Amino acid sequence: MKKVLVADDTKNIRILLTTCLESDGYIVITAKNGEEALDILRKGDVDLAFIDIKMPLLSGTEVLREIRSNGITTPVIIITAFATIKNAIECTKLGAVEYIQKPFTVKRVKAVLEKMLNEQKKLDENNINTLINEVENLIDNNSFNDALDRLKKFNINPNDPRLYLLYHKIYNGLGNKEMSDKFLRAYKIFSEN
Repeated sequence: MKKVLVADDTKNIRILLTTCLESDGYIVITAKNGEEALDILRKGDVDLAFIDIKMPLLSGTEVLREIRSNGITTPVIIITAFATIKNAIECTKLGAVEYIQKPFTVKRVKAVLEKMLNEQKKLDENNINTLINEVENLIDNNSFNDALDRLKKFNINPNDPRLYLLYHKIYNGLGNKEMSDKFLRAYKIFSEN
């Protein structure tokens, strides 16, 4: 992971995270509110995002919900001063990979990054194939919501056409023709490369 989004309406949090991440060699892009964060994420230009739950214009939860509904699989770490079990569950269901409570330390951020890197290394091609088989089985059994939940929890290379084909099949099964067609077009584009 090289390019990271830090979205928080508190300047000091943006500075702390930026300093911490840049010292580890990451390129950091910042956003002061949810709309800025959403615009950056839609461009597909970041490898990881730290997003605060409470931000002006659009909450972090709304940003996460929006990107996931559009098939954006960027790993998201939620940061919040208002940690609740409800928020944690909701963000996890939306595919957040981690949940950090404010105030946090540089040591905590580095531990989360290390954990993510280790998990990413474990998710090699064999694991991805296993995941794809599991999702295919759920689709075959008409368990489309379960298939969607399972798929959103993993960070599969967005250049992998299999990802778009699975989303196409899931949304087709859910009766969402617009999303199904969108992912089918993406599958065809990435299959040609």
